[in-house]
Amino acid sequence: MDQSAQAVIAAAASFFVVTILVGLIVLICKGYKTPRSHHHQSRSRNRNRNRTAPNPTLTNLNSITISDVSASFDPSLDRISMPDLITATRNFSSDGVIGDGSFGLVYKARLSNGVTVAVKKLSKDAFQGLREFRAEMETLGKEKIRHPNLVKILGYCVSGDDRILIYEFVEKGCLDQWIHDTCFSGSSASCRAPLSWDTRVRIVKGVARGLAFLHNLETPIIHRDIKGSNVLLDKDFEAHIADFGLARRVEASHSHVSTQVAGTMGYMPPEYKDGVTAATVSADVYSFGILMIEVATGRRPNWPIKTEDGNLVGLAEWARRVVEEGRHAVEIIDMSVAREGLREEEVREFLRVAFCCIKEKARERPLMVEVVEILNQLSSS
Repeated sequence: MDQSAQAVIAAAASFFVVTILVGLIVLICKGYKTPRSHHHQSRSRNRNRNRTAPNPTLTNLNSITISDVSASFDPSLDRISMPDLITATRNFSSDGVIGDGSFGLVYKARLSNGVTVAVKKLSKDAFQGLREFRAEMETLGKEKIRHPNLVKILGYCVSGDDRILIYEFVEKGCLDQWIHDTCFSGSSASCRAPLSWDTRVRIVKGVARGLAFLHNLETPIIHRDIKGSNVLLDKDFEAHIADFGLARRVEASHSHVSTQVAGTMGYMPPEYKDGVTAATVSADVYSFGILMIEVATGRRPNWPIKTEDGNLVGLAEWARRVVEEGRHAVEIIDMSVAREGLREEEVREFLRVAFCCIKEKARERPLMVEVVEILNQLSSS
């Protein structure tokens, strides 16, 4: 065999031996790493399991995907579960809908323990539903905030993609219905009696007290959607502010945080048109002032009104013109309100407060504590 053939055979043999040796080394190394790797993965799975374990804290609720986690904030509810809520609402039947809050429907439900509650089932939209759930928990649930003029949150339930909030049931429904929807199904036999002037003033005072409380917490809360449909009335027609799905906390009194535009057309402050979209107490004050005019006139703030010269103006502008022209303020009061006992000076003072709240410049609007003080001087109960 010549030398060149021998060299080829030797090289091939060397390559074969080296390949076998490398393969053996790799197998040995894998053998040593496998137990350690398995142990590491096991510990990682345990940590992940701990992170997704049922824990009814506000932080963990933002990412919960497990089944049936709930908590009660009130002793009247000793247990809340999705099966109970499904039974109580007849599988969330449309017949039980009593309201349409931001990003969710509200149902009347009688729980197995006999307690009647309002159940809000939030939209399953990944962004809106989670955002509202977190907002309501951080405002009403996290610190169990209580005030006579705020709706009380009783608990929550999370099951899969469903997020449910449970509130006290407020008997008379929302203020919007009492102002604008006085009859049902076109039948005069199913009509509500119109709210008297004294009752309207009392309702407005209650909303003012609730807002003043929120704005003067150690960490103030801005509601951002004050309107008639977010004011619930109990059996005595006391006001309870509801629907905190758009609410935001601010870090210092009367300060603001940057955020997107929020609210309802007709109630939003003029600064929003200029791109100032911060959540501020003055924005809530503006919405409250619009609500005052709506309650007094019985007119919706987002519907234009034709003036005597044929022009269309907004509700606030129309009401202001009537008063500035020297006409009787009583002229703009809801026609369904009995005129007997209506006092011109009281109506004028009521509207003066409302006009202060809706001043064009936010810094010129009063604080809600000041509004409460002025309204308390009105003679109506």
